[in-house]
Amino acid sequence: MKSGGLGVLDGSEVAGNDAGIGIGVDDDTMPGGRAGRELGTVTDRFDLSGKVALVTGGSRGLGRAMALAFADSGADVVVASRKLANCESVAAQVEAKGRSALALACNVGRWDELDGLADAAYDAFGRVDVLVNNAGMSLLYGDVVEVTEAMWDKVVALNLKGVFRLCALVGSRMEASGGGSIVNVSSTGSIRPNAAILPYAAAKAGVNALTVGFAHTYGPSVRVNCIMAGPFFTDVSAAWDLEGFERGVQRHALRRGGQPDEVVGAALYFASDASSFTTGSILRVDGGIP
Repeated sequence: MKSGGLGVLDGSEVAGNDAGIGIGVDDDTMPGGRAGRELGTVTDRFDLSGKVALVTGGSRGLGRAMALAFADSGADVVVASRKLANCESVAAQVEAKGRSALALACNVGRWDELDGLADAAYDAFGRVDVLVNNAGMSLLYGDVVEVTEAMWDKVVALNLKGVFRLCALVGSRMEASGGGSIVNVSSTGSIRPNAAILPYAAAKAGVNALTVGFAHTYGPSVRVNCIMAGPFFTDVSAAWDLEGFERGVQRHALRRGGQPDEVVGAALYFASDASSFTTGSILRVDGGIP
């Protein structure tokens, strides 16, 4: 450990238009086509072999689940979070799966630490193919007038400022090297804000906007998408009013909170070639919040 098959439409097949006339489709010659890249099987599309993924907030919760899933799919993983020991623990689990890992301590809310994070990842592996901006937090307060400037700045720095800076630092290198995928993690609080999470909700709404903006900034070679997460049972949920949550969640379609590994499908989709024609998208993974 380092510290610090479905059928695919191709040129030989025929697609029908609305008039019932067959038209040939050639992936190599269509405008914006993929220059003859083989689509392969469904499994191939989700394969991350030979890729390097950098996951912030990767030592626990959704970040840990995504880091381990990427390793299961063949990627080497950079695990970044504030506490090095926690990152090292997840990195060891990645290595137990036969992949290489780098554990890095970094406060993503501090602008001056982010160049070092990106540099360390590239120094270790020479590339980053997948960036997951997962680090985030909210703060507890009683009334909105109790929110201090320091509280506001801390929440916005980690949830929004760090996302912007890492998208810029890593996205620019991805573009220069031929492409990659950025996966931001937002929250349904960004579209369902309430009095208890206003700074957090505002920051996550900014993440939604950055997702679309960076998709256009670094397209077509770099794809940028967002998982809008609903309520998941992680270590953070220990602070929830669980009785109140159970009452409220009955209005959701699935009538429950999520488990961390239930974010993995969306993360693998966005990280891999399975989402090769998807960018600037915000996918709700929330159990059906109305």
